[in-house]
Amino acid sequence: MPHIVIIGAGIGGVSFGIALRRHLSGFDDFTIYEKGSDVGGTWRDNIYPGATSDVSTHFYSASTDLNPNWSATHTPQPEMLAYWRKLAVKYQLYSRTVFNRTVVSAEWSADEQLYHIVTQDVQSGTEFATTAKILISALGILDIPRYPNIAGLSSFKGEVFHSARWDTGVDLRGKRVAVIGNGASAIQFVPLITEDPTVQVTEFCRTPQWFLPQNRSKYTPLWKWTFKHVPLVLRAYRLFLYCRTEKNYLTIFSNEKFRSKATAMLANYIRLAAPKEEHDNLIPDYTLGCKRMLLDTGFLQALHRPNLNLNWHGIQSITEDGIITTKGEELPFDIIIFATGFTADQYPLKVVGDLGNTVQEYYDSQGGPKAYLGTTVPGFPNFFMIAGPNIATGHTSAIYTEELQINYILKFVKPILNGLVTSFSVTPRATDAYNDLIQARLARSVWVQCTSWYRAGGEGKVSSIFPGPMFLFAWWVRRPRWEDYAVKTPSKKWARRVWREKWLRQLSPAHYLGLLVGGFVTWLSG
Repeated sequence: MPHIVIIGAGIGGVSFGIALRRHLSGFDDFTIYEKGSDVGGTWRDNIYPGATSDVSTHFYSASTDLNPNWSATHTPQPEMLAYWRKLAVKYQLYSRTVFNRTVVSAEWSADEQLYHIVTQDVQSGTEFATTAKILISALGILDIPRYPNIAGLSSFKGEVFHSARWDTGVDLRGKRVAVIGNGASAIQFVPLITEDPTVQVTEFCRTPQWFLPQNRSKYTPLWKWTFKHVPLVLRAYRLFLYCRTEKNYLTIFSNEKFRSKATAMLANYIRLAAPKEEHDNLIPDYTLGCKRMLLDTGFLQALHRPNLNLNWHGIQSITEDGIITTKGEELPFDIIIFATGFTADQYPLKVVGDLGNTVQEYYDSQGGPKAYLGTTVPGFPNFFMIAGPNIATGHTSAIYTEELQINYILKFVKPILNGLVTSFSVTPRATDAYNDLIQARLARSVWVQCTSWYRAGGEGKVSSIFPGPMFLFAWWVRRPRWEDYAVKTPSKKWARRVWREKWLRQLSPAHYLGLLVGGFVTWLSG
């Protein structure tokens, strides 16, 4: 059988491996290359204090393996990582994963109809060559830490690290700590490190954030028992969580009247929780939802502590001993922690398609990341992306979204493995039409109303967020539109199969019911 290579053993890569095990019984001809030393991706790397998901854990988990024993509504990083490690063991994925191995390049051979792949051992630098009929990119979007370009950074004599690469060997006690950034990770670890009054923290903030009140709690033994022993309760609870997240989209993101009321409520929440002298700085003046909304994990209350100060002046440069602000203040520090997010608008690997260009070169030619259904890219046969462009959401579970993509991708994998097709390549026409639709929806959305990581370069086209509820995306990926793909096949069997499916579908009453449902879904989603 043709070989499948999966790049990355994070949540996307593990989920794809699980899907192969479940849907292709006995299939073992796949390899996962992981640059780290274990599975888990972002949950392996982000070990900063307080690291947790802002989506309820019962929904932020695999639909194939519901866990009745989660400790809380939003579980901490160690528990989340242990869960994904357990799944990797259960589905025998460790034996199919090569750790400490980066994928250096992958180049499509039109003659051979496969990818020539070069990998490199992280420790020795030794390179290896392999091939794959199908290439799965499961890099994720929260992978490469982003560092701002600040003059003098290299001259600083103290400790420097990014929150996504937390240095556990650095002792913060009794130290003067500069935290640069006030996004999702910072508001999780700052309240915890400032619990020690000897840690003096100055947090450099650029843009205020909209905070959602904390809605977290631990599950009682009775809840866990019920989830485990009462039939369908756990599945029904997960459905409830899904519906609640979809409601958030249909209200905050697409209903201006509700958004206006929510804006007033959240502004009042900030006033009640934060010190009065910070109100003017903390309450945003941009539209609610156009940047990622943050779940308050005690950050606003922590601002009352005397050892935590916010600095809104901006950074001019970094010196040997500290930071000089744009106001000319010279502030001494022992440690600098960057909490400046990730690079989400670049594709870091050299994947070369049938036209000789790379994925990143294609992105550049399109003014930013672009793909068909966030999954396939024109000019790159048999190349499928998990969590590609315009797939992120601001309201629901990324794992649920990735599972929808994976189910879609499997519909291409099976014909290739069965020998009916040698390659699929999405057409430029279909990709342009899809992205015209996406950008039209985005043009009338909240996401074009401010700068954010959702946009290429921060201010370019919106290339990360999906402009709709997940039931819309689920409808779009329920089955492939084969006419949107150029197909190479060794025989006429595939063409006959597609023709037969098309006419059987058109003769079926379910087809016309589906058209009505599709129209209703599109109308409902805005």
